[in-house]
Amino acid sequence: MAKTPLDPSSSMAALYGVHLKRLRERRGWTQHDLAARVFVSPGRVAQLECASGARPTAELTRALDDALDAAGLLVDRWPHVYRESFPDWARRFMELSERAIIIRLYAAQAVPGFLQTEPYARAVLRRGRTLTSAHMLDERVAARMARQERLQGVGAPALSVVLDEAVLMRPVGGHTSMRDQLVRLREACTQHTVQVLPFSSGAHPLLGGSLTLLTMPDGSETAYAEGAEHGQLFEEPDDVASFNRAYDQLRAESLPVAMSVQMIADAAEGYRHGGSERRALARKQLQQRSGRRVRRGGRRPSRGRSGA
Repeated sequence: MAKTPLDPSSSMAALYGVHLKRLRERRGWTQHDLAARVFVSPGRVAQLECASGARPTAELTRALDDALDAAGLLVDRWPHVYRESFPDWARRFMELSERAIIIRLYAAQAVPGFLQTEPYARAVLRRGRTLTSAHMLDERVAARMARQERLQGVGAPALSVVLDEAVLMRPVGGHTSMRDQLVRLREACTQHTVQVLPFSSGAHPLLGGSLTLLTMPDGSETAYAEGAEHGQLFEEPDDVASFNRAYDQLRAESLPVAMSVQMIADAAEGYRHGGSERRALARKQLQQRSGRRVRRGGRRPSRGRSGA
């Protein structure tokens, strides 16, 4: 019985597979031929052409595109294939993120994906509850690294980040990984607005979750609230306004930018020496300085969002 041809309209993975097979056959190559050129098994090529198994990684897609001289055809379709594995609301959020001109983040547990090093990202994503294979981990890491390109070049969005102090204290991936991540984060402070929300600030409206606020070219705003086991996209103006107020409160209660940068640098140095005592001392010193500044009547950071 003849095998039913793959319907390219059934999914983005199917469309990708149809293009891949067509490009391969146009060159007169077998699946073994193509596999040898991109250093994967023939079975992996067969999976991609049949839209079965793990989705392609960004790295594999670039290799296939180059080998087949596809002029970016496969590379352009890869983000859509990747997003297809997410629920509708998550795909909507990812699409909005790619068009946003201002991105404001509160990160409660980990460095935001936009600013992660690859080893740190791999350590975070390896713990994902829905992770089922090494291929899936590679795919997620590649996607996270690819999204960082959004912050480069003309048209890059303005980025403002509030980091909970817990982000600096949790050694994700070990001390070396954490040190390198904090050095990267410190370097990012020269390009983006980064503040640390100290433990001493106490309870706040976003306890237990993280938040992303997106401002679009037309001025409209969207909020994405995320917890350990869930995420939710908010587009109603009243909901977004409530999250804006919460974010502004967090910025007002955070350390000023210069003190935040110093805390990040001190934390990185602490990991360099593997010493939790050094990090604790640096945290205590910065918080004491912050307390003295407030008692002297020093101003908190502006609650406005123009610094995003």
